[in-house]
Order: sequence, then structure tokens, then C-alpha cells
Amino acid sequence: MTVDPGPAALHIDALRRARASARIGHTILYFDSVDSTNTVAQRFAMDGAAEGTVVIAETQTQGRGRLGRTWISPPFRNLYLSVVLRPPIATAVAPQIGLVAGVAAVDAAREWVSQAAVKWPNDVVIDRRKVAGILTEMDADGDRVRFAILGIGVNLNTTAEDFPDDLRDKAIGLCTAAGRPIDRVEFADHLLSRLEEHYDLFLREGFAAIRPLWESRASLIGRHVRIDAHTQRVEGVVAGLAADGALLLRAADGNEVRVVVGDVTVDGGYR
Repeated sequence: MTVDPGPAALHIDALRRARASARIGHTILYFDSVDSTNTVAQRFAMDGAAEGTVVIAETQTQGRGRLGRTWISPPFRNLYLSVVLRPPIATAVAPQIGLVAGVAAVDAAREWVSQAAVKWPNDVVIDRRKVAGILTEMDADGDRVRFAILGIGVNLNTTAEDFPDDLRDKAIGLCTAAGRPIDRVEFADHLLSRLEEHYDLFLREGFAAIRPLWESRASLIGRHVRIDAHTQRVEGVVAGLAADGALLLRAADGNEVRVVVGDVTVDGGYR
């Protein structure tokens, strides 16, 4: 089903009012067009922007995703935002923030489409097609995180015609899955609320509290996958997450394999 709501600017004042007293989104910096919301947020963070500052743009000219990929950013349809975070954590555990965000993004998407799921490490998928992606970038002071930039791109009102030919069977707009246009202010408020909720839990109780939430929302538990990590390929059945957030696979020989970074491919899904 194709749903085309037509182009319309985000009602940023309404979103600012909704988030005025929140920890995440108390300050929202809004732009018509940027190279990348992560790049802009990094600049503000370097200048001392407070934790919870959010950068939103209607379009990105150089939007980027994981593993050096480009994030397609048609204007006035979707949500492209980055959040400045200043967690008091070691750099070694900083990648867990992306997993926290994955849980938040899935929970927000499920308020419109109940079958939304998370694909390791933090993509949101519906019927094996990608609806959202997350990119976490960090600045460190020694072995401690100085700040982290959490970039989230969500295909809200993108229709099949907006995607390049090679992505039409791999990506989907939430509006298509829901069968109706998505109110971008409402979605952004839900997303930032869920992020604040799970981020606070992470800071209070550590990743041990996030791990079962992620696993209960995962799309690949029990499925056979192939993962390309640098020059190495590993295969196995997804068993869940390790205590530190690494993906655990059960190989054909019965051994457990830990995967820290890589590109997951599943039969019938996308790469």
C-alpha cells in the first residue's frame, strides 16, 4: 500500500513545546538543510552544548549511516536527528548506547506498527525491510567518554518511489507499513521520550537492564545469519547478546562465536 502525505515542514514549535521540560530535547536546533545532523551536533557538543540537545534537519546532503554508507534524506518526509549525550562511562562501553537507542526506536515505531523489530546492532526493520538506522559517534578524554553523538534516521513518510531502485526491496517507510501518513512531531516526541526512558535506565542500572529488552525485540534470534567483519566472514544461529552487547552466534560445530562489528545478512532479508 502506498501512502503519500505530500511535503510539509516539521512543526518545530509544537515539538519544542512538547519537549520543553524533558531531559532529551529541552533544546532543539532546527535546520532546513545540513550536510549531516551528526556533524552539526558534534560542532555544538565541542562548543559545550548540554546533554539532551537535539539537532533536527529537514534534509541532509551528506547523511551517513553505519559502515560508511550514505543515508538517503528526501526533504519534508522523514526524521533526521542527532542527540548530544554526555554519559559518565568508559569508552569501551560506549557502543552500548547504540543498542539502547535501537530499543527506543523500535518502541517508538511499534506505536504505529506492532511488528517492528530490531536487527543487530540497532537497525529497525519491518517485514525484514529497514525503517530506521542509528549511528553513534564519540569523542573521548582518555578512557572516558567526553560526549557521544547519537544519530537517528527514520523513514516515516517515504514511499517506494522515493527510494533508489536498489533499495526498494530493502527499505520501507513507516507510513507504508501503517497504511497512513505519520505525524512527524508526534513520532519525534515518542522517540525522544522512549530514548530518555531507556537511556536513564542504562545510566542507573547498566547494560544488564537493557540486554533483555533488546533481545525481546530482536528479529534474528534463532535465525541463521552470515556476518562480514572486515576480511572475515562468520556464520551461525543468533543466540542473543553477550553481557557487553556483542552478538552471540552458535556455529555449526556448536561453538559460540562473539561478533563485535560487522554486516549482517539473513536469507530473505537485506544486507
